Amino acid sequence: MKLGLTCPRFTWPGGDAAIAERFAAVARGADEAGLHSLWVMDHFFQIPNFGSVEDPMLEAYGALSYAAALTSRVTLGALVTGAPYRAPGLLIKQVSTLDALSGGRAVLGIGAGWYEDEARGLGLPFPPLGERFERLEETLRIARQMWSDTDQPYEGRHYRLARTLNAPQARPRVLIGGSGERRTLRLVAEYADACNLLHGADVPRKLGVLRAHCERLGRPYEEIEKTLHLRVPDGQSVEESARICGELAAQGIDHVIVAMPDAAAPSSRAHLTELADRISSVVPAGR
Repeated sequence: MKLGLTCPRFTWPGGDAAIAERFAAVARGADEAGLHSLWVMDHFFQIPNFGSVEDPMLEAYGALSYAAALTSRVTLGALVTGAPYRAPGLLIKQVSTLDALSGGRAVLGIGAGWYEDEARGLGLPFPPLGERFERLEETLRIARQMWSDTDQPYEGRHYRLARTLNAPQARPRVLIGGSGERRTLRLVAEYADACNLLHGADVPRKLGVLRAHCERLGRPYEEIEKTLHLRVPDGQSVEESARICGELAAQGIDHVIVAMPDAAAPSSRAHLTELADRISSVVPAGR
């Protein structure tokens, strides 16, 4: 099993002036602890589960580029980008740039988007749910085309690109977030290298649905990395975290991405370092 870290909060002692130093500590700590991945949310307002809407929130690709300059091993991605927020050509260039400057460590984490308040607040596109999924699928198709040898036009229902030129060329992995059985997991089977579920989802059921989509499309289910977002409560022991990871591995999860109470705290780094060491002893053989 792989272990990753997401940094969803930037509210630290010292206020806004401390954010750069504290986030740098998070990025370096993840790299030095041997974690597989580092993620930030692609939100512009803080989400209700993690604090007040007025709390500081960094733009994802600026933050990830900063982290790329401070690290050398850890993979980097947004968990996850709302597809309607950015024009697809611009988004693919952002991720391709991150991939080029990080030495091939970028992941395109993407979903349909859900946080209407931030979209309305900043004047970003936020169409109805059905259209958001249409735009997500078109973005995935555009990414596939821009990360190929062709620069031919793309003509879709919502997006039209006269020339899908992308230089320097890149081919980051694609992760789709969400657990919707009819649309999201079908898109995973057709377009993605990885899925991302939230802790609390019925993992065996969701992965069974994903397997069925793969069988219908003729794609090997084993090609897809199964990731899960796990929030570690304040005071949870390493032993308990390791036990949960073991259970998730037994259910088919390959990669756990944890959110710590304070990602910059030395105690969080110690927890993650020890957890990474313990995972190999708790996951079933062959996982």
